Amino acid sequence: MTLEEKISAWMDAHEAEFIRDTARLVAIPSVSGPAAPGAPFGAECRRALDEAIALCRGYGFETQIYGGAMGSADYNSERAALDILAHLDVVGPGEGWDSDPFAARAEGGFLYGRGVDDDKGPFVLALFAMRCLKELGIELRSGCRLLFGTHEENGSDDLPYYYSNHAPAAHTFTPDTGFPVYNTEKGDWRIAISRAWPRGEALPRLESAEGGFRINVVPGDASARIAGLEARAALAAAAPAAEEYGVGLSAEDVPGGCELRVHGRQAHAAAPWLGNNAVTALIGILARLPLEGPAAGALGSLARFFPHGDWLGEGCGVAMADGESGPLTLSANILGITPEGLRLDADARVPLCASEENCPGKLYPALAAAGFSAGGVMERAHHTPPDGGFIRSLLESYERYTGQKGECRATGAGTYVHNIPGGVGFGAYMPGFDTRLHGANERIRVRDALTAGKIFALAIAKICEIKED
Repeated sequence: MTLEEKISAWMDAHEAEFIRDTARLVAIPSVSGPAAPGAPFGAECRRALDEAIALCRGYGFETQIYGGAMGSADYNSERAALDILAHLDVVGPGEGWDSDPFAARAEGGFLYGRGVDDDKGPFVLALFAMRCLKELGIELRSGCRLLFGTHEENGSDDLPYYYSNHAPAAHTFTPDTGFPVYNTEKGDWRIAISRAWPRGEALPRLESAEGGFRINVVPGDASARIAGLEARAALAAAAPAAEEYGVGLSAEDVPGGCELRVHGRQAHAAAPWLGNNAVTALIGILARLPLEGPAAGALGSLARFFPHGDWLGEGCGVAMADGESGPLTLSANILGITPEGLRLDADARVPLCASEENCPGKLYPALAAAGFSAGGVMERAHHTPPDGGFIRSLLESYERYTGQKGECRATGAGTYVHNIPGGVGFGAYMPGFDTRLHGANERIRVRDALTAGKIFALAIAKICEIKED
């Protein structure tokens, strides 16, 4: 048998163990929490880290923990030619699951659960790729180090716990995107918008509104409380906009007024077109209601800057694109309104052509002219040139097990390698498959996952070079 055939047979034979080990990690609700001794990103993240270390040690790998924030497992003691960078923290479950999000469920060839795709399942696949080569008796000239952290979903503040004392390997990939290879990654621009006003008494008026729970998640739900307006009247006025936006709408009477609820569809902010933003829908709906007071004017302005269905930044005047990284995308994802003012947080993914001048320098003055305060730091896009043996080895491994032509692509999703020179995204989902990233019923196709494990194993062998007898 060829090495490729041996890898394929080994991975297929270990399907049940892959599902079991992924389920062990999914069972830990490793959403970032308050810091504790030895757990800078919360007790559950540390628990996931310890469980991952136990898995690695159980398969005979040497491991280390860095500040309770990151861990590593080494294929051999040689200097690493390759780092594989995965993460164990997850976003909150949100609403709409068909089963417990922290109890992995295998059904119909799929595995469901929070983290099966992002990024616990891919971590296990990378570990199994190393385990496969180890158990096949493959000796490598250079080492391979599997790194795993606990804060990727909240800014990657875990990375300095490792990289402040360790240089990156010559090559790094993260199984935190998809196949084939993502060598271009849009920058991240998070925009905080606010406006204050005096408490008013005129009726009907907006008393409060809220929607969204994470800056990088397109919200599926939003609600508002309106004083001096009955539910029936609110529904009658809001129904045309809700129908236009394709969102669910409900209202009920509460003391002194009504509560309005909007239901859209949650998605990752890197692909806002896959969702139906409940926050921008709510803003647009409220802007059409017969409201009095300063909140009404603010909502009208916000509806012009963030019209529902505009994820290209056209309303904000920052629409742009380039050939390598594609278009800027923008979604307003967290809304909070009180009787004294509002706060809106938006997430933009910016292409290589974006700059301080044509993004913040253009939007912030426009918002200021409309009476809003705005701020936020923009991180530039990341790009690794597509030529060279590293990317060629990745693409060849992908082509060998899929039969599909490999190519380099751009992504709007922020990954772990954004600030690592020469880093790329590589796996673990196949092109065209919807993993429901950051949404309800997150999933992987088990057959594709095993193929990803095969691809990883062959790539490790190519990059780290097999010792010849």
